[in-house]
Amino acid sequence: MDFAFDETQQEIARLSGDVLGREPDKAWKALGEAGLLALAVPERLGGDGLGVLEVAVLLTEVGRRAADVPALASLALGVLPIVRFGTDEQQNALLPLVSDNHGVLTAALSEPSAPLPSRPHTTARRDGNGYRVSGTKVAVPHASAADKILVSALLDEGPGVLVVDPAHAEVSGGTVRLDDTRAEMLLGDDTSGRVVEGTKEYALAGAAALADGVLAGALELTVGYAGTRHQFGKPLSAFQAVACQVADVYIASRTLHLIATSACWRLATGRDASDDLDTAAHWLAAEALPAVHTCHHLHGGVGLDVTYPMHRFYGLAKELTRFVGGADHRLDQLAEGESRVR
Repeated sequence: MDFAFDETQQEIARLSGDVLGREPDKAWKALGEAGLLALAVPERLGGDGLGVLEVAVLLTEVGRRAADVPALASLALGVLPIVRFGTDEQQNALLPLVSDNHGVLTAALSEPSAPLPSRPHTTARRDGNGYRVSGTKVAVPHASAADKILVSALLDEGPGVLVVDPAHAEVSGGTVRLDDTRAEMLLGDDTSGRVVEGTKEYALAGAAALADGVLAGALELTVGYAGTRHQFGKPLSAFQAVACQVADVYIASRTLHLIATSACWRLATGRDASDDLDTAAHWLAAEALPAVHTCHHLHGGVGLDVTYPMHRFYGLAKELTRFVGGADHRLDQLAEGESRVR
């Protein structure tokens, strides 16, 4: 397959890189003012009407700079599932929070000891025109900054995704506790489990795209450092041991890029992306953090300096590994997928 960017995707990558490099302290607002937060928003709401591939391009550029912005939360966990599953009324109410107001959406999908379950332990019941939700969610990206949280829960009819105002929940870091909390709406008015599965797919695709950028950015930083830092009268890159370790990171980076792009492409074209998403998530969990650790190691003491950007790549790689459930969990998911095929 030819996964080369088309002209639109090339422009998104270029513009994203320019904005993130120019406005590091006000990056989220700057991305919004550049129209990049509205890439997947329907044209009737002032967006570009694009899809998961274009959002993935933006996420990769965010990862490449390890920018501290809620792009994964708002775009992959918020905008994409709302565009795909939300009713017109729900889209009208939720999408402008990001595209117009540069606010934050996120999704609460994981639970203690249960990363991204298809049948959540969190429960919900109908209450008049709304719903009441009870349960504990963990690993919720940017929960404390969110304007709205999409919460997966099990209703009497089946699994669905509800929209909760975090002001009515107990939010602590990435943990959201719901105790008979009022939910405003049921996304797509659907309890078949389809919305939960679709939101999980966007979560994995977005995490893989962001990790793709994180690893590429860490590698670029390390190559630059090893080529200019001298020991024993020659650059670090001239030492065979260093060159071999950098080569290993390069292989991990290119492999993650390929599988992340393949998974996003399959989602964008309406194909079954489950196998590619599971593979991408496993590669992220098993290989990305060790590769970034190698980059950190090759920087020596400089990598421990908080004024140097290496710690941001390492921290983001750790967060993404935790978000997808860790290497052992992702390996179990791969095995379950293989058993289903057989």
